[in-house]
Amino acid sequence: MENRTTIIGMNDHRIGVQFDPQKGRGALTNASGRFEAVQREIVDDGWDLDEQPEKLRTRVQVEHPKRIITRNQSPDISFDRSINPYRGCEHGCTYCFARPSHAYMGLSPGQDFESRLFAKPDAASLLEKELADPKYVPKVIAIGTNTDPYQPVEKTWRITRSILEVLERTNHPVGIVTKSTMVTRDIDILARMAEKGLVKVALSVTTMDKKLSRAMEPRAASPAKRLEALQALHDAGIPTTMMVAPIIPGLNDSEIERILEAGKAVGIDQAGYVMLRLPLEVRDIFREWLLAHYPDRYRHVMSLVKSMRDGKDYDATWGRRMRGSGPYAWMIGRRFEKACQRLKIGTKRVELRTDLFTPPAKLDDQMSLFDIAC
Repeated sequence: MENRTTIIGMNDHRIGVQFDPQKGRGALTNASGRFEAVQREIVDDGWDLDEQPEKLRTRVQVEHPKRIITRNQSPDISFDRSINPYRGCEHGCTYCFARPSHAYMGLSPGQDFESRLFAKPDAASLLEKELADPKYVPKVIAIGTNTDPYQPVEKTWRITRSILEVLERTNHPVGIVTKSTMVTRDIDILARMAEKGLVKVALSVTTMDKKLSRAMEPRAASPAKRLEALQALHDAGIPTTMMVAPIIPGLNDSEIERILEAGKAVGIDQAGYVMLRLPLEVRDIFREWLLAHYPDRYRHVMSLVKSMRDGKDYDATWGRRMRGSGPYAWMIGRRFEKACQRLKIGTKRVELRTDLFTPPAKLDDQMSLFDIAC
């Protein structure tokens, strides 16, 4: 088995095991998901052998869902429907709140989440079918709310682009969230939709520090490249939002003003922020990463996190999960607001049009054309 060192955290609570990080991967371990009957854990077998873990390779499995639009009734987010072309995310962000969703697939929210992916190649046809339903009422569809729609595998699978082609054809509004420069590949579609008030794009910029970004978001675009993407989108007339997310106290919170200033320089229209969220398995994954990369900051960071979550690692209460509570969270909010006011950056979301929506023809209607032709 692998050599390891057990790490004891605050209050003598064992929080994980420290390993040498694998290049290009965020999570250090691959603990079993919470629904598994058997829990797997790497232990020290007593042999002093220099055993290196097998290099993780990305594997993609095809998924065939019955529907592609996911609905939600969460009162603290601005959309009620979304599309996720992929499960799992190769970017490997250690803080990703979506990691626990991999447990539903019988996989680990750790390294499995970023190396064992699921693609939905039927997404465009499923979307067209759902939009053709006579009962469908158009509202903004959010893409990229769980995992990044422009993660590296999109270059090959092109599922996100196929979805956008359907949305453009039906004049359906869409909001995109990503941290990938690949979004600029689809500027041709996005620019045409923007002319009709049908699209907005948000890129998250977590830090301006390349070293921190590479450690925390190993396969995501560098901060400089993300700013270039925002510039290109803005120049094409596409409404752009910069998300300073997540803000991690004691790690990147000192950069809020600097990030917003960089966004202003490339012409962003709006800005928003989200505090670090550590639901379920994300807590231990992030703690292990923090200990491995920034052991000197571990106690300080986690102490501040708890101060914003009523003494816990996470508080899932509606309205508080995104921003936290308490004096420190209040201060972060005021700093963000003041910086946006000074830089004249908007903080209210851009409203998109729904009145242009044209439902796609149902298959039965299309087949009737053959009868007419005959």
